[in-house]
Amino acid sequence: MTERFEVEVERILPGGMGLAHAGGKTVFVSLAAPGDRVRVRVDRRQGDVLFASIEEILTPSPVRVEPPCPYFGRCGGCDFQQLPYEVQLATKADMIRDCLRRIGRLENIPDFVVTGSPDNWRYRMRATWQIDQEERTIGYYERGSRRVCDVADCAVLLPELQEKLEQVRATEWNRFPRGLKHLDVVAGENGVSFAPPFAEFDTRELMLTIRGEVYNYNAEAFFQINPSLLGPLIDFALGDASGETVLDLYCGVGLFTLPLSRRFKKVIGVEANSSAARFARRNLQRAGLTNARVITATVTDWFRSDGTGPVDFILLDPPRAGAESAVIKGILDLGPAEISYVSCDPATLARDLKKLVGSYTITSIRGFDLFPQTHHVETVVRLRKQ
Repeated sequence: MTERFEVEVERILPGGMGLAHAGGKTVFVSLAAPGDRVRVRVDRRQGDVLFASIEEILTPSPVRVEPPCPYFGRCGGCDFQQLPYEVQLATKADMIRDCLRRIGRLENIPDFVVTGSPDNWRYRMRATWQIDQEERTIGYYERGSRRVCDVADCAVLLPELQEKLEQVRATEWNRFPRGLKHLDVVAGENGVSFAPPFAEFDTRELMLTIRGEVYNYNAEAFFQINPSLLGPLIDFALGDASGETVLDLYCGVGLFTLPLSRRFKKVIGVEANSSAARFARRNLQRAGLTNARVITATVTDWFRSDGTGPVDFILLDPPRAGAESAVIKGILDLGPAEISYVSCDPATLARDLKKLVGSYTITSIRGFDLFPQTHHVETVVRLRKQ
């Protein structure tokens, strides 16, 4: 029999779940607001931790707002629409602090803020649309399942991506490639790119200008999700760094590589995705920057095989899983004067910082809300060698 009981949500944890307690057990409540008094249904248990969903809001939190999206709660995409935007930003700052203290065991954390997005709706320039050809649904996975929530209008997509979503949804099903289960899409100044291509939806090359640098890319290469914050993100991640040699690890299409190439005499970018690495080389070439080279390799493999000499500065922007242990060891062995760590997951960031602090001191931190209406947040930490 499914357990049901009443709890009061104390705060929002990293990962976006609300924290509550009942009968000596810890309860994680999805889609909660701090201060909610709710009746919950237990979905699963893991030891003394219960994972629960809200069945009824008995007394709403003073900060709770009505989510505007009709798919909220079913679609697995946005989990913060129940919070006003200023509360989202404060909650994300608390999440970062929580991870740095609890996972990273870090003390004397510098004061910082999470910079809000100028657009907290209709901001998203990149998405993956899930496709169920049997059910004839297109959208995003439902929360906690692999069923596709059929989404006609996504409130966080850029208007040009929303228009393409409508066009894809209007396409005859016999024109979809057999076995196609998801579609990667990204927007740029000159259109929208799809991967894989089908019907009239092609994998075209796009461009985007940020702080005077022109970036080319397509849907096969990773690119950040929120164009309105990329300039401030670059500014903070680089600070006033300059010198002889810099490493740009997990460099993608060269978001940081290009501006770094204007400050350092020698730049080495490392990127595992061959499509992204090709774009990075072309972006450098088109900018006339000949002092940088981009190597197609995993960062772990590059550290194991390369004999790079002294470096002044290392910037790393790893995927959600964070940097591999061999990468952190490689960074410590090189011992640059400064490090800038760009992270999309505060938990793995804190795990990696725990290994770096001791040899390095954190000089500054800032969050960037690249993902409004979700619990995700981008964090940049600057470190200096002790």
